[in-house]
Amino acid sequence: MVAPEISELVQSVVESYLLDGERRYNRAEVAGRSGVSEQVSRKLWTALGFPVNPDDAVDYTDADVSAVRNFRGMNVVADSGLRQQAAAARTLGQGMARLAEWQSDLVLAEITSRVQAAIADGAVTDPQELAKIARTATEETVSVLEELQTYAWRRHLAAALARSIDGGTAEDSTRYLAVGFADMVGYTRLTRHLHPDELSMLLEAFESTTTAAITENGGWVIKNVGDEVMFAAETAAAGARIALAIQESTMMVGGTPELRVALAYGPVLQRFGDLYGSVVNMASRLTGVARPGTILIDDGAAAALDGDPEFDLRNLRSVRVRGFNRLRPHLLRPKDA
Repeated sequence: MVAPEISELVQSVVESYLLDGERRYNRAEVAGRSGVSEQVSRKLWTALGFPVNPDDAVDYTDADVSAVRNFRGMNVVADSGLRQQAAAARTLGQGMARLAEWQSDLVLAEITSRVQAAIADGAVTDPQELAKIARTATEETVSVLEELQTYAWRRHLAAALARSIDGGTAEDSTRYLAVGFADMVGYTRLTRHLHPDELSMLLEAFESTTTAAITENGGWVIKNVGDEVMFAAETAAAGARIALAIQESTMMVGGTPELRVALAYGPVLQRFGDLYGSVVNMASRLTGVARPGTILIDDGAAAALDGDPEFDLRNLRSVRVRGFNRLRPHLLRPKDA
């Protein structure tokens, strides 16, 4: 372990690098320099997911001032109300926070490894030299992560723009999509008996196989939540191929629990990268009533797939689920099943 005084020095050096400067402004000064009110700056700060400190606390850097100014300077942002601005900031903050939680382990592991190696070799004992080692490790690791993150973001943005252009819709708008869910059967019971390492391997297998099935068949992942993945596709046929591929790929991975999969097709609200509406709710409810290893679809998807020689559909009895008195499921199978 690194001595406490060295840890504090390393932390200060790393923080200065990551925050792109020293803390030198309070909230009023940030507001004055960025041209927004203190109320707006506070609202955007908390929406990003950062804790609110006393207004007179010197917690902000030049980078914070530039961020507020740049964000508010975008025409689409400036023309919207504070509620919409806060919603955009909240979505950005949530996505970045999740990335940061994962990446912090990588950065810390690299810093710790280099500092401890220098101490163990006896070559470096001066706290300032150890701080330089920590700074170098941070810069090099963060640089690689930034490059990979920018690359992945630009590729995803290009794909999302292409979908939006083809669909002729914008954010906070309605478009026709196939929305599906897949979840693991018996996940809650499994978590009580699996070692954390085994649970991690199970989740990795689930996420990797479902992501591959989704992307290889023209869809995209909306989100992963524990034992469940939510996905979307432009057409019901693409959604059906994804659902079938998910079931097939999961059965090929030994030790993976059976899945329940469901799909619905129709108008959905697209908002900040997520999807909302009755179609989403129907897909979720059908997932809950599907038998392990099967795929259920709603009337909208069944109508869109009717007559398609690639799929076999079987009408099932209507079911009563939360929010829907009579929801009629259809069993989806490949034509040669």
